[in-house]
This record gives sequence, C-alpha cells and structure tokens, in this order.
Amino acid sequence: MSSTPKFLQGVFTFTGSGLTKAAPLDPSLTYQVPAGLTVQPLYFRGGNSSGELVYVTLLRDQRPMRWFPMGAKASVNVPLRVVEDVDADSVLELVFAAPEGCTGELVVDFGFVEF
Repeated sequence: MSSTPKFLQGVFTFTGSGLTKAAPLDPSLTYQVPAGLTVQPLYFRGGNSSGELVYVTLLRDQRPMRWFPMGAKASVNVPLRVVEDVDADSVLELVFAAPEGCTGELVVDFGFVEF
C-alpha cells in the first residue's frame, strides 16, 4: 500500500470573536478525503503572534477531533500519538478561536498521510 503525505499550511491573519466562537481561518485549511482513500492525521505545528491564548481545532465533518491551544507569542508541536483513520468523503477542517478583538497571525502546519 503506497501513501502520500499531505499538508495544510500557511501564515494567516486573524481577528478573534471569542474563545467559544471558533471560526474558519482560511478556505485553504479544508480538505475532503477522496473517494476510495483513507487519511491519518500525523502532527500539528502552530505559532501564535498575539499576546493572548488562542487555539486551533481539527474538525472532522464539522465535529471536533483534536484541539491545539497556543499560548501568547508561543508555538506548539504536537505529534499525534493516537492516530485515527478518516474515511473517504470525510471533510477535515482547521478552525481557530481567540479572545474577542484579539488580532495577530497564526502559523499553521498540519501533516497527514493519504493511502
């Protein structure tokens, strides 16, 4: 069985709407698993330029799968030790939340494998 590495990555400007109001960060951070294939998330790396706590959530079909909090002016590197299969036609999306009015940039590097 061959596998193909895939990534959702970039630097994204944000304005927070509140820590309980997760919102899309960018359309490029959405991925639909192709028919006949399976995906396994492997890691998340992120950085937060703001002076506040923010977080990114990995959604699978609009339901939270993993949460990645990032402290003020901090970064995280999370190797996913519990790897789950994500079936064909599922939609993965990275969304964010930050305190209302908080602005900054998030660096996102989410890696997964498709097989």
